[in-house]
Amino acid sequence: MTPADCLIWTLRASAHPGRCRAGWLVVLLAVFPLLAAAAPYQWQNVAIGGGGFVTGLVFHPTEPNLLYARTDVGGAYRWDQTTGRWNALTDWLGRDDANLTGIESLAVDASDPQRVYLAAGTYTNPRVGNGAILRSSDRGTTFTRTDLPFKLGGNELSRGNGERLAVDPHQGRILLLGTRSNGLWRSDDHGAHWREVTSFPAIARSAQASAPAWNGTQQIGIVFVQFDARSGRAGHATPVIHAAVSTTTGPALYRSDDAGQTWQPLPGQPRGLRPTRMAQGSDGRLYIAYADLPGPDSMGNGALWRFDPAQRRWQDITPVPQSSDTQGDGFGWGGVSVEAGNPDVVMASTFNRFGPHDDIFRSTDGGRSWAPVIAGARFEHDNAPWTAHASPHWIADVQIDPFDPRRVLFVTGYGLWASRDIRAADDGQPVQWWFQNDGLEETVPLDLVSPVQGAHLLSALGDIDGFRHDDLAVSPLQYAGPRLTNGESIDAAALAPSHVVRSGTVRHRLHNEVRAAWSEDGGRTWQTFVSEPPDGEGAGRIRIASDGGRVLWHTLRGSHWYTDDHGRHWHAVRGLPDSAVVIADTRTPAHWHAYDAASGALLGSDDGGASFVADHVRLAPAPALTAELRADPQQPGLVYVAAGPQGLLRWREGELQRVAGVDVVHSLGVGKGAPGGEVASVFIAGTIDGIQGLFRSDDGGARWLRIDDAAHQFGQIQRVTGDPRLHGRVYFATGGRGIVYGDPQ
Repeated sequence: MTPADCLIWTLRASAHPGRCRAGWLVVLLAVFPLLAAAAPYQWQNVAIGGGGFVTGLVFHPTEPNLLYARTDVGGAYRWDQTTGRWNALTDWLGRDDANLTGIESLAVDASDPQRVYLAAGTYTNPRVGNGAILRSSDRGTTFTRTDLPFKLGGNELSRGNGERLAVDPHQGRILLLGTRSNGLWRSDDHGAHWREVTSFPAIARSAQASAPAWNGTQQIGIVFVQFDARSGRAGHATPVIHAAVSTTTGPALYRSDDAGQTWQPLPGQPRGLRPTRMAQGSDGRLYIAYADLPGPDSMGNGALWRFDPAQRRWQDITPVPQSSDTQGDGFGWGGVSVEAGNPDVVMASTFNRFGPHDDIFRSTDGGRSWAPVIAGARFEHDNAPWTAHASPHWIADVQIDPFDPRRVLFVTGYGLWASRDIRAADDGQPVQWWFQNDGLEETVPLDLVSPVQGAHLLSALGDIDGFRHDDLAVSPLQYAGPRLTNGESIDAAALAPSHVVRSGTVRHRLHNEVRAAWSEDGGRTWQTFVSEPPDGEGAGRIRIASDGGRVLWHTLRGSHWYTDDHGRHWHAVRGLPDSAVVIADTRTPAHWHAYDAASGALLGSDDGGASFVADHVRLAPAPALTAELRADPQQPGLVYVAAGPQGLLRWREGELQRVAGVDVVHSLGVGKGAPGGEVASVFIAGTIDGIQGLFRSDDGGARWLRIDDAAHQFGQIQRVTGDPRLHGRVYFATGGRGIVYGDPQ
């Protein structure tokens, strides 16, 4: 075991007694200044305020202000009434478990406010592992994991339906889970062990419970399970349970009267539409939202029905008819909620209503009459100014606070809103809504850059373009100028940081818009490039020379082009393989560096990136590798190469050195070096001597310090970026938890 190994094991507090013996103490004392300067790190989100799909909300029925939210790719959250912020509950999930950051369903135990359960799993494709039940007995502070023998789809079709997971309100050890492809499952020991309920109708497993998707057909299965608390008593299994299958071809809603042993379809139920959500009033009446498709991608029809179990009577109470325009802009129904203290107060949301827009309707007479509460409402955008340009959409869930009926929350594709007093609608007054999203950061960053002047961070993000972050604690406005749907690439000139370029995509390209922009004021204002390269399709990777004079664009089709006049003229780069990644040298504008993982070639340019020549040193080919390069701003000609399973390499022209002990590098960044240091600090997300995490080195990779910990792993860390002005600061992108930054304490 080397001294560096011993340092890593010591910092990790690993359970390997005796491996670092007394002889290493001298070594540890010698490197103690590094340890003291770096540990521990404090982690925070860069404030954006939303940006992702909150797929469901769950109030605890017996404790005020105990509220949870689930998201499609960003994990789960608990609301903190004292701080007015959401607390993330799943940041402890690491890269190997990143698929569990999509939450299929969330459930609380009505008889025990300490218990909360997550059905975790993002995708059902063959490339990912099975789902898991994450169970907590301390409100999500810690979790115990139970792996499931099947996959879950927290970011697939029907992710706004639910809840699929339910806890018996009278016998908290009993849980039921409706799955996409595997029927209904049951646990009798607080979620520790599961078995299939084989008596549940086979339609839940069949092709009848599937829906068309962009990539084929997806199995949807059971979309919600609900216990009828009115039917039971404390300490005994609740006898009446309802469960719904997403199908248009047969009975969709089923009932059990014997605690889940047998199931029968509800008689007289509507046919031809799929249930999405259900709410039950204190009088026993059921309110069921329906749509022709499970959403959220598309819907063309829907309805809202009420069922009175006592009279066995169904009634269509849909608040507004389908659109009648010639475009056939139909819509479905998503959320539905009943006031806990008054069963006549019902609220329901449209889902995918784009003409004119999604809305929420409120009834105070059990659904006989309705009033809209979004149209004409007042929205407060102070804590997230960019939301002024985002209309509420994908309203998959709406919930009335069981302890404060004036408070209503609804979800959208970019966060959630809460009412100041929903009862204003009952008096014909506009409802005031505020963006109750502080701390719930679910953006998906696609690129980051930290310039040497101006704002410390510039971002490119999926769905909402990107931001100039002048204050990391304050949600900013989106970039002023041409708007992209996905900001996918951004770069700033190292010697002229006011020069910035970015590229991406637009959702509806109507007039051949150019999907790239440039700024001469550090990202405050932007102008569109004159044109894209001949085979440009937006996105790709765009990079700028250190003096800001030349821009290289690696297109989605693989070709490389450069321009000296913001796209008036494009020239093909010579000698650069299509699969190569490129960076500008940070010191010399004429110098550029490239690495082609497919061939293993390392290439350089001395003519400003117009042509490249392969170095005589090279790596082994790795065609499937997504590589990263970073030039050391403090050492001319020194480039770090992140080569995936080939580790980390230091490259100067004609010289290549593998950094010992680094097994795998997923992402790489450089930042300001330690005081008096000759090299930049290097950050990697990867594996060192078998330990996976986020690491920093202040001496070119001779020694490493792990800077994350078991509670802060953030799923899949990518786009690691050091700060060139603040030693030790690091930024990184996550797969759904927004942008995170850390400072040594």
